[in-house]
Amino acid sequence: MKSILLTCILALGLTEGAWAADVNKLVEECADCHGKNGASTEADIPIIGGYSVEFLTNNLQAYKDKERFCPETKYRTGSKKGTKTDMCQIAKGMNENDIKQIAQHFSKQPFVRAKQKFDADLAKKGKQVHDQYCEKCHSEGGTVAEDDAGMPAGQWIPYLRHAFDEFYSGKRPVVKKMKVKLDEINKNDVEALINFYGSISK
Repeated sequence: MKSILLTCILALGLTEGAWAADVNKLVEECADCHGKNGASTEADIPIIGGYSVEFLTNNLQAYKDKERFCPETKYRTGSKKGTKTDMCQIAKGMNENDIKQIAQHFSKQPFVRAKQKFDADLAKKGKQVHDQYCEKCHSEGGTVAEDDAGMPAGQWIPYLRHAFDEFYSGKRPVVKKMKVKLDEINKNDVEALINFYGSISK
């Protein structure tokens, strides 16, 4: 009985070790663009550390299924630095377990908000826009991962502009209740909303 138990413990240890190795290999490529632990230092690349498992899983699956637009980019660091790629290309080789491991890893990292310049007057107006249209799903000013809706607060402003462009152009899937709100927001107020989110650094 003891030998069986020991075998199980050893097998579990090997499995956990292999899992850790697999995670490290998977996230290493992510870090080449999204930065260590998903704390992007590139203004056009989103910060992903600290997002919820559900949010990360849904987005990776959307890239894998080509339900999200995949603009061409380049690896920013690592052995593939300068090589062209896109998220659909990266995600297509991932299986369900890969996606789960990546999502779990990055969900455990801190969300490191971007330190960036913003328009204070627009940010003040943007808070009012957020409170009226966005607070219900992006609570506490868009800072809560558990909303499973992403955390726009502290995200890079250039990336946020790109994301809103994708929402309005139809290149990025939008849930029905969010589309209703987007249609209600005056297009001139979107930049104010973006500056509000970009102003949150703590």
